[in-house]
Amino acid sequence: MDFKKIFDVYDSELRRVENSLNDLFKSNVVTIPLIGKHLTCSGGKRLRPLFLLLSARLSGYKGDAHIALAGIIESIHTASLLHDDVVDGAELRRGKPAAHSIWGNQVVILVGDFLYSNALKHAVAFKNQDIMEALSEATTRMTEGELLQLNRTGDPDITEEEYIEIISSKTGALISAACRIGGILGNVNADREAALARFGMKAGIVFQMADDILDYMAEESELGKRLGKDLGEGKITLSLIHLLKTATKSEKEEIKDIIKNGFSKERLSRILTLFRKYRAIEESFKKANDLVDEAKAELLIFPSSPERDALLDIADYALSREK
Repeated sequence: MDFKKIFDVYDSELRRVENSLNDLFKSNVVTIPLIGKHLTCSGGKRLRPLFLLLSARLSGYKGDAHIALAGIIESIHTASLLHDDVVDGAELRRGKPAAHSIWGNQVVILVGDFLYSNALKHAVAFKNQDIMEALSEATTRMTEGELLQLNRTGDPDITEEEYIEIISSKTGALISAACRIGGILGNVNADREAALARFGMKAGIVFQMADDILDYMAEESELGKRLGKDLGEGKITLSLIHLLKTATKSEKEEIKDIIKNGFSKERLSRILTLFRKYRAIEESFKKANDLVDEAKAELLIFPSSPERDALLDIADYALSREK
């Protein structure tokens, strides 16, 4: 099943999730639903809700609670994007003006805080300690990941292990929680719940790895951000880490100077030339592809089903977006 078809199959449930997400923006403070409308109209594939919906059905869940919880997951993700864009000074989000560029940093940070707290308030209504633990652990790790990234911004000495820890926290943690919650709803045994959580973590890491790699490949019209945006913000990602490992001493000094002292089209072009010389993009995709295989293996604990196939296809999709 291709990626678009998966969304088509679950379109009716995802529409209900969208309504649930909109409900989480409701407030007498008019700025909150206004920013909510700006964000929801900007699009987004709703991947995290889809992970939860599929994991719940894979786990045998037959009820409707997965709809509201998928909305809660997406609300937490949206809150993190609001905060991240302020921290990064990002001008665009999915090709449209970032919310803080319209309403200002203070307002957007507070709306992000509202989304976090409101999402957790609604989650409490399910009176399920395991679900609350999954959500609270994810939100804690997401904040830690952002702080870790800030501490390593513009640092050419960041290790691959530190990079993995950052993206595990910032991206993997919430997708892992979404998959785990699906298992909790289906009341699966501990082994299957843990397998879903590991699958979500690994798939989430791959999605972020792919985004970081594509930052050096795609045009703004395709990904909604300019080529080399991460480098311009001082973010050292997998391809650059590989390049710093394999380049000559003089090339490393040149790369470090670009990272620390300035970014331009000419300097980006130089980085891209070195990427080709040392096959940094290809090596990064290879690492991500190995992790896709690990993620898919986690689901072998479940019998074959349309939901399992869909989750496997989504994991594969992470690395096919460049095509």
